[in-house]
Amino acid sequence: MPAQCPACGQSFEPEPGFYFGSMYITFAFNVATFLVLGVLIYYLLGNPDTWVYVAIITGATVLLTPVILRYSRAMMLYLFGGVQYNRDWQRHRHMGVSGQE
Repeated sequence: MPAQCPACGQSFEPEPGFYFGSMYITFAFNVATFLVLGVLIYYLLGNPDTWVYVAIITGATVLLTPVILRYSRAMMLYLFGGVQYNRDWQRHRHMGVSGQE
């Protein structure tokens, strides 16, 4: 992961150890994945053997890990890093201190 956004220059690590808190967000995403897949497997496959639950949920969790990690870091930045989405970031990037282009 780069230190700053190549487009806007936003720092991706506001302070050392900032992303330790994203572990809890990742945990919540994984629990939600387990619950949703468990219920879907139960109703769609008619309560199969335990190994089917373990195989499907483990495979899905491994495949979704990169996506979950990125979203948890993004949520950590938005919730606790003071980052806000700005639709007009390109226009504001080129403005000077006085607000004149």
